[in-house]
Amino acid sequence: MSTLRSGFDALLVDLDGTVYAGPTAIPGAVDALSKSEQRVLYVTNNASRAPGDVAEHLRELGLPAEDADVVTSAQASAGLLAEQLPAGAAVLVVGTEALAAEIRERGLVPVRELAAGPAAVVQGHSPETAWPILAEAALAIRGGAVWVAANLDPTLPSDRGLLPGNGSMVAVLRSATDTEPQVAGKPAPPIMRDAVARARAQHPLVIGDRLDTDIAGGRAAELPTLLVMTGVSTALDVLRADATERPDYLAGDLSALDRPATDAAVGPVDGWAARLEGDSLVVACDDPDADPWDGLRAACPVAWQGGAVVTVTAEGAGAEAALRAWGVTTA
Repeated sequence: MSTLRSGFDALLVDLDGTVYAGPTAIPGAVDALSKSEQRVLYVTNNASRAPGDVAEHLRELGLPAEDADVVTSAQASAGLLAEQLPAGAAVLVVGTEALAAEIRERGLVPVRELAAGPAAVVQGHSPETAWPILAEAALAIRGGAVWVAANLDPTLPSDRGLLPGNGSMVAVLRSATDTEPQVAGKPAPPIMRDAVARARAQHPLVIGDRLDTDIAGGRAAELPTLLVMTGVSTALDVLRADATERPDYLAGDLSALDRPATDAAVGPVDGWAARLEGDSLVVACDDPDADPWDGLRAACPVAWQGGAVVTVTAEGAGAEAALRAWGVTTA
């Protein structure tokens, strides 16, 4: 049987919200990825951990991951700075030692104080980030230092729920400096470019749980995308997505890789119908056992052809069950 995965030579897979939430694997993820014949690269916006530490965590979960299989926004950030700075230039690091190590690996010098004369500031997620280092970074940026953010993710999925992400801390410096950073992580090009090159892929599939990073990053790189509904983005987010964030494939989880591509493709699905009535989307299905994500796939093209969907209404037992699964209150 031809499966979704068989149409691609590499899988570029997000981590937080796609493979795991905090220390725990998302159901179905390990089984789907551990048997892949395609090259699997784990592409993460989280710059807080070294690739080796991430790979070790993946192995603990049961995935056959090597250090080189992990592509991080810390690596992309360091590469972006190395293109702009001379060797030996000082870079003020707002983030973990793992981010500092990537800066050092590129021949630059990580520092933590303005007094060291940084030519640039690099900012990645760290649960220890506090006012003193943000103050040093603000002064450096105001003084003309190049500013690179590993990512702009406002939240970070965890086993406890959504926590403040790097983008929330970037917002502090943006407000304090009236400056916009260069961005290395998804959806910006550097990290996806690095991943494709490392995989030596001709036909990769980008997989993730966030429309604004994973899917937007894949679309910006003109690559096909799969959205899994295991993390941040919700059904309403999908129905309201603009053209830059619309996935080609959509599924409840990564087990879709082992089913036919038509079972995950966004578009018409037998037994489902949808129509727009003003700013309300009406979804119809009579089968109470129908897959709710089939309903979402079927509804997307209809929702996307109109304006912003405000409310969703169900017609039939299948549609009512789907809206409950989506976490949507019927109008």
